[in-house]
Amino acid sequence: MPVTQFNVKEKYKYQNGFSSYHESQAIEGALPIGTNSPQKPPFGLYAEKLSGTSFTAPRHENQQTWLYRILPASAHSSFEPREHATFNTNPENQPGQKIHQIPNQLRWDPFDLDETVDWIHGLHLVAGAGDPSMKTGVGIYIYAAGKNMDDHEAFYSADGDFLIVPQHGSLDIRTELGRLLVRPNEICVIPRGIRYRVELPEGPVRGYILELYQGHFTLPELGPIGSNCLANARDFQAPVADFDEDTDSQWTLTTKFAGHLFAAKQNHTPFDVVAWHGLYYPYKYDLGRFSTIGSISFDHPDPSIFTVLTAPSDHPGTAAADFVIFPPRWLVQEDTFRPPWYHRNTMSEFMGLIHGQYDAKTGGGFQPAGASLHNVMAAHGPDASTHEKASNAELKPMKVGEGSMAFMFESCYMVGVTEWGLKKCAKVQEDYNEESWTPLKPHFKRPQKAVGEIKNGGESGDGPIESTKQVPHWT
Repeated sequence: MPVTQFNVKEKYKYQNGFSSYHESQAIEGALPIGTNSPQKPPFGLYAEKLSGTSFTAPRHENQQTWLYRILPASAHSSFEPREHATFNTNPENQPGQKIHQIPNQLRWDPFDLDETVDWIHGLHLVAGAGDPSMKTGVGIYIYAAGKNMDDHEAFYSADGDFLIVPQHGSLDIRTELGRLLVRPNEICVIPRGIRYRVELPEGPVRGYILELYQGHFTLPELGPIGSNCLANARDFQAPVADFDEDTDSQWTLTTKFAGHLFAAKQNHTPFDVVAWHGLYYPYKYDLGRFSTIGSISFDHPDPSIFTVLTAPSDHPGTAAADFVIFPPRWLVQEDTFRPPWYHRNTMSEFMGLIHGQYDAKTGGGFQPAGASLHNVMAAHGPDASTHEKASNAELKPMKVGEGSMAFMFESCYMVGVTEWGLKKCAKVQEDYNEESWTPLKPHFKRPQKAVGEIKNGGESGDGPIESTKQVPHWT
């Protein structure tokens, strides 16, 4: 059944549809009719516009939302710098910190849980490229937390959209536009600027985040596939309006701005949006609903067929970021090496594992909550044991990935690794290359008589071809 069976039951209602124009009101009549900014909005609310794109972006890309709230978001004190040791999103500007640009293949052991910190303090920048102040590039994080955010604290990133991939534990996320329950095997996108707080209904959590500094995620083009499959638009879920009436409590509002943390105070809840309508909102998606495409004859198609979401760059067909998954699927190709082939890529590939075992890495080194990075033109592919098994396997229909979900953040950028990601986390596998590819053996055997060789010393074009069969790679 194409729906994940979650251990934690859903408790919220949602609106369905990706990039759909949604509207929601917690009180009947709170949405004005036929106008966005009336002189006096219903019930004494304030009208506030939230712009996720420029006003003049093309209509199919334009993302704006109107909020009707008890007090405007501008009602807060000045922001003051707030930095701490565990969270550094702009290491280039910090003494003693640097981004390491290295060509090596990297793999990390599972990252540790941390029960002592909340969501904000549990974010660790592992790798990234570009500059959020120029709205260009991406950031890749590991999060690990064990505490709810303070009851009167909210957070937002001015730098980009957060694509959150839980690996362990559920996230109960309250946003200005409503609530989302996000569990392992679901993903969530919280767009730039939307305020939220995170509670942990199951205790400690861990997972991955891709922050997109430029543009927004969209569904990939389907081309000859047609009108359905991959991630279908109807399976994405957006929240419904949900608000508190609180104008007396002291709140802390923390923001990530140009890679630094700042905090402000306000004497009212940020979660006071009674109604909203528009195209700019958080959403979630169950990865179990992904309709996988693959070859039913021969050869292994490019992994772009597994793209859930994409963020286009300025160059058509090239992504600033793709979110790709490797879900359970059938392999039926004939005369084909079925695992992903060996590869050198102009794109960078950061992989993580939510649960199970990735079918291209069966040696045991790539584990849930771990990660790997194959940067631009870093050669990679199946490890030796996987290659040996797949090269000699009986090519009958086979289900792979049962109980597994691996994913990839792919980007056109050359991704640098932070000091935390390379050293301080102490999770880098120093023997990754040696374990994965050093055991590969040469199987080449020069044939005694080449295919197509002319018999009896005849001239070119004379005499029959010996065989039209392909020379085997080895015997």
